[in-house]
Amino acid sequence: MLQTIVHYSLHFLAPGLIAWIFFKNNWKRAWFIMIATMLVDLDHLLADPIFSPGRCSIGFHPLHSYYAIAIYLVFLFFKRTRIVAVGLLFHMLTDYIDCWWMK
Repeated sequence: MLQTIVHYSLHFLAPGLIAWIFFKNNWKRAWFIMIATMLVDLDHLLADPIFSPGRCSIGFHPLHSYYAIAIYLVFLFFKRTRIVAVGLLFHMLTDYIDCWWMK
């Protein structure tokens, strides 16, 4: 239960805090964009089964692959994609924490 609370708090509340700290002028917009990066989880629909509680997303799903994460890192260097990159990378960090927690 605690793992689930931490996981979803990191996915939804922490981006709000990140937006408020780093994107103060437009923190609501930044928070919305970071929440929208949750759409990266649509790649779970390609898996069979779609949800497996013991499966680590990192390295398994295409948009959670190490190649995808490398692209998200590159997005940090461009102002137009920076908020999206922060959202995606924080999402990957959250999922990695979840993987670590399962071990």
